Amino acid sequence: MSAEPISPITLPPITDPELEGEWLRRSLQKWLDEEFLPEPANIKIAERAKQIYVRQRLEGENDLGSLVIAIVTEMRAFNFKESFYGEFAVANAVSDLILDSLGIDRCCGN
Repeated sequence: MSAEPISPITLPPITDPELEGEWLRRSLQKWLDEEFLPEPANIKIAERAKQIYVRQRLEGENDLGSLVIAIVTEMRAFNFKESFYGEFAVANAVSDLILDSLGIDRCCGN
């Protein structure tokens, strides 16, 4: 029995970068605040993730996996010393938030 590869998830092209970016910033900050504790670093993390996401989308990136990799890569330069989080947790949270917004079950890839 061989494992089937997970199909890529392609997002629709971005139509309103400010609205989409602001949704992501608010949603991510809420998730960060609720997962552990509300802390000032969460505001900076959510803003930085928004910037990366919007720039990637404006450059034509619509593949969710590639967006997650870009967030991990670029968040490595972020100073997480005042936070409970790291770049992988942030990128995974962004992915989960997007999948939830699209109504895609993130548990089993369906």
